Amino acid sequence: MHTSHHRPADTWSPLYFLASLGAGGLVVTFFMFLMFWVPHPGQPVPVFEDILSAFSNGGMPLKMAILVAVTGIAGFAFLNIKMLIWNLARLAEFRKTEAFAKLTRSNGETQLLAMPLALAMTVNAGFILGLVFVPGLWTVVEYLFPLAMIAFALIAYIAFRRIGSFLGRVLSDGGVFDVTANNSFAQLLPAFALSMTAVGMAAPAAMSTVPTTVGISMILSISLGTIAGLYALVAAIVAFGSMLQHGTAKESAPTLMVVVPILTILGIMTMRQEHGLHTTFETHGGVADTLLLTTTILAIQGVFLALGLLVLRRQRYANAYLRGDGNSAGSYALVCPGVALTVMLHFWINKGLVGAGLIAKFGIAYWSLTSIAIASQVAMIVLVFILNRRHFARRDGGHAVPAE
Repeated sequence: MHTSHHRPADTWSPLYFLASLGAGGLVVTFFMFLMFWVPHPGQPVPVFEDILSAFSNGGMPLKMAILVAVTGIAGFAFLNIKMLIWNLARLAEFRKTEAFAKLTRSNGETQLLAMPLALAMTVNAGFILGLVFVPGLWTVVEYLFPLAMIAFALIAYIAFRRIGSFLGRVLSDGGVFDVTANNSFAQLLPAFALSMTAVGMAAPAAMSTVPTTVGISMILSISLGTIAGLYALVAAIVAFGSMLQHGTAKESAPTLMVVVPILTILGIMTMRQEHGLHTTFETHGGVADTLLLTTTILAIQGVFLALGLLVLRRQRYANAYLRGDGNSAGSYALVCPGVALTVMLHFWINKGLVGAGLIAKFGIAYWSLTSIAIASQVAMIVLVFILNRRHFARRDGGHAVPAE
């Protein structure tokens, strides 16, 4: 055996969990087609029966959209689960190595939060698979909600244990956290993981008709979401000072845009909670509430996307890690902002602009704006295939093949 590394992914890092996460996020982008284009009277999300009815009775454009959506959901859900299983196996091996011990003594310990983050994404993707492909699911869905909340509670427990280990070490020992190496938003990963469990925990609030289920879902998701927001705020402020002083770490530059998915997830969590308040507790918000929320989120996301892309371009990140010889598992972090932007645009257009009566559904303005969301989605699909080929394709040597 002439070399032990045939491909970059053989040198494993916890950040490879982001490969599973990105595929799971793309499942959600395809579900947006069904969510907003397929009529689903009687429940807040489309189910198998609604999709079948729309496919049977709808026009050719709707039929095509449904075909694309279900194919995309099935394909990327398969990739999501496959990558999750692969990563869990690698993590089990990695735990026995000296590299793991070294990681848990460094700033990089928070990379291990990519595991609960990916787990929570897969549970969310699994729910979408159930809605789309399982006939009669809605008749038993009230039994599934408590199971889903238990799953998210367990994932949150894994995340909190890992965060506790990290914060306990750096806040009690002193001098073990390298502030000079904190010049990126890599430390926002714990907040990302917690917000992903929060949005999953909020799903029953939007969909259940049992007040106890809705109440527990709301209390737990608000708690998780608030902690995630607080953690993100503190970590971002601490990191920003280091970035101003030392510049952004080149390999971690994609993390500048991690604020984008965190905001999308917390935004959807808030909308789910508002829906629960409206349907179960008779609290009625105005039509403009969602428009205000989604517009505010998109404005902040725009700032961080612009900032992140500016730094990536100045540092020639693509030449180093997407086209050149270098490979970084952190490149998969680039998928999350694009996916999150796509999803938030769909909500802004459909729940915000159409909901407030500013634009007509399926009118010229509607499709003009929706085309931006779809362009972002297509770009992320291409990026996933490029990254998977770079990191997982077998090679003769240990290095990536140069672009030229």
